[in-house]
Amino acid sequence: MILVTGGAGFIGANFVLDWIAATGEPVVNFDKLTYAGNLENLAALNGDARHVFFRGDICDRALVDALLTQHRPRAIVHFAAESHVDRSIHGPGEFMRTNVEGTFTLLEATRAYWGELADDAKEGFRFLHVSTDEVYGSLGPNDAPFTETHAYEPNSPYSASKAASDHLVRAWHHTYGLPVLTTNCSNNYGPYQFPEKLIPLVMANALAGKPLPIYGDGMNVRDWLYVGDHCAAIRAVLAGGRCGETYNIGGWNEMPNLVIVKTICALLDEMRPGAAGKYEQLMTFVKDRPGHDRRYAIDARKIERELGWRPAETFETGIRKTVRWYLEHQDWVAHVQSGAYREWVTKNYGARE
Repeated sequence: MILVTGGAGFIGANFVLDWIAATGEPVVNFDKLTYAGNLENLAALNGDARHVFFRGDICDRALVDALLTQHRPRAIVHFAAESHVDRSIHGPGEFMRTNVEGTFTLLEATRAYWGELADDAKEGFRFLHVSTDEVYGSLGPNDAPFTETHAYEPNSPYSASKAASDHLVRAWHHTYGLPVLTTNCSNNYGPYQFPEKLIPLVMANALAGKPLPIYGDGMNVRDWLYVGDHCAAIRAVLAGGRCGETYNIGGWNEMPNLVIVKTICALLDEMRPGAAGKYEQLMTFVKDRPGHDRRYAIDARKIERELGWRPAETFETGIRKTVRWYLEHQDWVAHVQSGAYREWVTKNYGARE
């Protein structure tokens, strides 16, 4: 079996569902269940013996040690992280604790566990650390996309905390020989994404007739990766990636935020026409956030060259699937839109006029 941290969050839950469907191999799912961790994401696995869930904190060394000793995983896939840039600006402390201290704790527990494995198990063991393209900083409009050798230039507390965790993973490989793999992905979208991120936020607000907030001029560019493609890429890296290597995972879909919002509005006009007219009329430009990186773009040729992975979805096919999923799962959306969520949206966007 494998151990997955953060497996009740957006990408982690999609990975757990994808992993069990694709491989049938059992998963021990270890998640703290913060605001973005949601066991409803894993409802399809209720009663499935291949999915074992434990609630806990990756900073809890004793609990991590106990899980490793009890379940003897052949690999760890580490998703657990605080990941929202705006939240990191308002409160960076939790990002340092989870992303830096938590990764350190997990690495030390893993090193102790791995060091006691028999030779064959020790040779086959892997620690896969899931990171972000934001560690590389910002690109100009004509700059080449990020490669795996691009210098780290994090610009937010979130990206700085992830950069620190990447460096820890690299150091534990080079100092202690721990067999690690690192992936740096671009912006994910798809089912089960908490509605603080751009795409689900736009859909939720549009359907409620609320303003669709767009930072600055809306021309900040991101590379968009459908979450199912990301899951397939991680499986490929875990199966065939070279120890100590980093693999960038991107969707080959650079798109400005303004285009994303307009695309969602057009799809909602088609699939769920609004009584008050076109959804695009709800678009509202708000004050830009501090340190907002202008452009990210991923060069994903290494993973294609070495492991044969390319995204299966174009942005057009992926965003259509995503909008349809949210329309068909409005009960899930309603459940995650708790008072705490509404509080957060008010805090973050209410003062941006």
